[in-house]
Amino acid sequence: MRVHPTVFADPSALGEALAVRIADGLEAATSAGRRYVLGCPGGRSPMTTYTALAALVRQRQLDVSGLVIAMMDDYVEPASTRPAGFAHVPDNLPHSCRRFGREVIAEPLSTAAGPGRAIPADQLWMPDPADPEDYDHKLAAAGGIDLFILATGATDGHVAFNPPGTPAGSVSRVVTLADSTRRDNLVTFPHLRSLDRVPEHGVTVGIDTIRRHSKSAVMLVHGTDKSEAAARLSTADRYDPDWPATVITECQNPALYVDKAAQSGPPHATRF
Repeated sequence: MRVHPTVFADPSALGEALAVRIADGLEAATSAGRRYVLGCPGGRSPMTTYTALAALVRQRQLDVSGLVIAMMDDYVEPASTRPAGFAHVPDNLPHSCRRFGREVIAEPLSTAAGPGRAIPADQLWMPDPADPEDYDHKLAAAGGIDLFILATGATDGHVAFNPPGTPAGSVSRVVTLADSTRRDNLVTFPHLRSLDRVPEHGVTVGIDTIRRHSKSAVMLVHGTDKSEAAARLSTADRYDPDWPATVITECQNPALYVDKAAQSGPPHATRF
């Protein structure tokens, strides 16, 4: 299914619109007495959304104790205690997605909500490199992901750590990171300084994890460096393994949010 883009003036307007959608969903779930599961990437693309969401939580006085943050992926390294196994990179490193989920997403939302309304520590979820496939079972048992925020690599279309060539049926697993993905991530984590310092492995949700367990999904594309990504995603009508972010075409209730800098001029775009 082709997903026509909604075009926003800039990343801030894009993030504010998605934050309203998330806040509305969270408020409805809280009123119904159930948890709200939000699928979250790390990196640059969702930052305006996370900032705007914290502001809305404070403004609306929302209770986030029922919010589950389901992270997409994390860097891993060989585990000395498990031959041929992997473990998360230490969560004090700037490129740790566990650190990102805790410090950049959960803590600002909890602070904005106030005492007694914070996200419990056990509601920050992450695939375990020791048993990654269990993540799919955990998401299914939770009733799925209410909204999955997705982002795409600028040069190779990776989504989470799924590289070009990833089959549609892939589930959560440990992968060897493509060099193109590692180069893209050098922009996100400049402290690594060179490609040889970017971890070579990651634990990630799969393509089937995203499309099977998401009740809705929004792909975020902004910035001039994402113009190729915006063009590819605006014209895709099915999953293309050469550009894994095209999984958005097979998700339930999909949306494609782009800004003017990334927008490549496809027809039927809704502008804000």
